[in-house]
Amino acid sequence: MKNKVIICDFDGTITETDNIIAIMKKFAPPEWDSLKNGVLSQEISIREGVGKMFHLLPSSIKEEIIKYIIDHAEIRSGFKEFVNYTKANNIPLYIVSGGIDFFVYPLLQGLIDKDVIYCNKANFNGEKIEIEWPYSCDDNCDNECGCCKPSLIRKLTDQEQSKIVLGDSITDLQAAKLGDFVIARDLLLEKCKELNLPHKPFTTFYDVIDILEQLKEVEE
Repeated sequence: MKNKVIICDFDGTITETDNIIAIMKKFAPPEWDSLKNGVLSQEISIREGVGKMFHLLPSSIKEEIIKYIIDHAEIRSGFKEFVNYTKANNIPLYIVSGGIDFFVYPLLQGLIDKDVIYCNKANFNGEKIEIEWPYSCDDNCDNECGCCKPSLIRKLTDQEQSKIVLGDSITDLQAAKLGDFVIARDLLLEKCKELNLPHKPFTTFYDVIDILEQLKEVEE
């Protein structure tokens, strides 16, 4: 598996927990819960579900939300070392996230360059928070992904590269199907087992480094 490229999720993968869920639990009225369930069961698109969830929140609490996330979100152990490992081994690393810029950028500041982060954007100009989708689906995807991971994989990688996908959730599944190898936890891990996708489980980014080393040994 030479000439690797890594596509890595953010919420629940780089961070210990899902920040959108954390924001909703803390700030949203109860109707957010049925929207979340609709997304997880794939009854409504990610784009529709996430857009409607944030539209439940007033723009006026922007600073409060940012402070809450920065105070409470935890970066998974070993992430900094993992980023250094990819650099030392010349492996391109892209963060492809259904998260939103106003919390993704601050949490990753100083850990990874902004120009390899692809995520949704929030607009606080109106009364309610509006989500904008700069990386929506290309012509080959009609899942209304929001931040479309398969479309970004097609855009950022080429046929020669072995695609390694890191993720944790249903929102990473379509990306995982395009990957040559998946490093997974939680719901994505269950889906990889179910669909017989080539994969290994991880808990920390030290595990991810070990898996990448094992893949390297197989090549030699």
